Amino acid sequence: MRHRVLPLALLVFAACAGHPAGAPAPDSGMPPALAAIREDELKADLYALADDHFLGRESGTLDELKASAWIAERARAAGLAPAGDDGTYFQFWSMARARISPQSDIRIGQSSFKVNTDAIVMSRATAIVAAALVDVGDGKSLGSADLEGKAVVVQITQPKLFLPRDISLRPVRYLFAAAAEIAATLAPKRPAAIILIGDAVADSAWQFAGNWYRNGSYGLEFGETILGPATDTPVIWLKSSARPAVTAGQRLDAKLLFDQFRYPSVNVVAKVQGTDPALRGQYILFSAHQDHDGVKAAVAGDSIWNGADDNASVSVGILAIGRAFAKNPARRSALFVWHGAEEKGLIGSRYHALHPMVPKDSIVAVINADMIGGNHPDTAGLLGTQPPHLNSPDLVALGIRANAMVAHFVIDSLWDRPTHPEGWYFRSDHVPYANAGIPSLYFTSLPHPLYHTQRDEAPTINYPKLTRITKWMYTTGWLAATQTARVRMSRKP
Repeated sequence: MRHRVLPLALLVFAACAGHPAGAPAPDSGMPPALAAIREDELKADLYALADDHFLGRESGTLDELKASAWIAERARAAGLAPAGDDGTYFQFWSMARARISPQSDIRIGQSSFKVNTDAIVMSRATAIVAAALVDVGDGKSLGSADLEGKAVVVQITQPKLFLPRDISLRPVRYLFAAAAEIAATLAPKRPAAIILIGDAVADSAWQFAGNWYRNGSYGLEFGETILGPATDTPVIWLKSSARPAVTAGQRLDAKLLFDQFRYPSVNVVAKVQGTDPALRGQYILFSAHQDHDGVKAAVAGDSIWNGADDNASVSVGILAIGRAFAKNPARRSALFVWHGAEEKGLIGSRYHALHPMVPKDSIVAVINADMIGGNHPDTAGLLGTQPPHLNSPDLVALGIRANAMVAHFVIDSLWDRPTHPEGWYFRSDHVPYANAGIPSLYFTSLPHPLYHTQRDEAPTINYPKLTRITKWMYTTGWLAATQTARVRMSRKP
């Protein structure tokens, strides 16, 4: 993937612009345990964590718990102390899930549509619908049409939202944007239901989005919807091939039932105590997520989505950083958190930011990463370096300095800009901490064509690059953990 980049000197200037006068400079010196971060160990750990043995580590499943136990054991072997509940490595919490029930039924005229096979229900509320169909074409010229109590058939077309051709997961985002726009237009007319007919782009999202909808929506509480249009009106999505069976004058009879569940999920939490009695009560938090997408419908014969880059790469990276801190502790303590359920909506990090295992005001900085083993070998992203995402010029300056010391990447600044259509800054586990007022940085090698596909496997990882970014993160955290001055928070993103 090709991105514009800024020279390192310009990034240093941007990171330090507005830096308060008289701020103490970080202590000098190379971190002492760089050699503890070894490519061979990273590779061995990643092959283990991204193996089919863990069945894709989907949150809320025994596979996620099994992977979490593996991480905890590796943390123990690395010399990290437990920092979870009751002297363990685990912080357990409950995750709410709502899904369309298999007992639901959808009929249009004489045709029956099986839920999650022939029809995807994008709404999230139980409903009984018996209504005549009215076809409004693409829904862009409704005028004074009376749609109250009708089942409105709408053809999906290009949404107004700008979606570049190379944007990640474009068909799914195209679908969601189009559905949201249609629902917002129709909702004031109080239809009984909305039936979306796919176009070629939406149809290409069927398998991927269908996997999500089969599983349902997740949150800390019921009612948190992260997929599809925000409406109480039932929304049913059909492929374009269903068009001949859906004509005006027919009748929709639908019984949409939703099941609700609670599942245990878990954050793995470990620590290395600092050496300075005056500073060891403060923590540098290294952040990853260990979950991925689990088992889905098979693509090219492979049904396990192992998430080697997303995010086994960072999970094993902070294990390596833990080994380095265990070998040579810093003045401040280091806290390591492997969050659960990131793929369900940053749920594990949201929970830990609300219920941290150490006092919230003792967390000096968050060093977070997501996907650090792909793309060009000499470029990487550092997000949180420019407004409005910049929340700590102090921490950014340390990240830039650490890059110059050990990694020497050309830093891709494009993805941190508020105008970037991906919104990449807001899609990883540093966000709940930044929103809680904690200085945070986000390291990434950025998305690539294997992102959220079954092809994201251990052999595809660039292990030298994974090692370099891991050392960069370690050095950034080391500098923040050893300097006398605490890095400061300037603003929330």
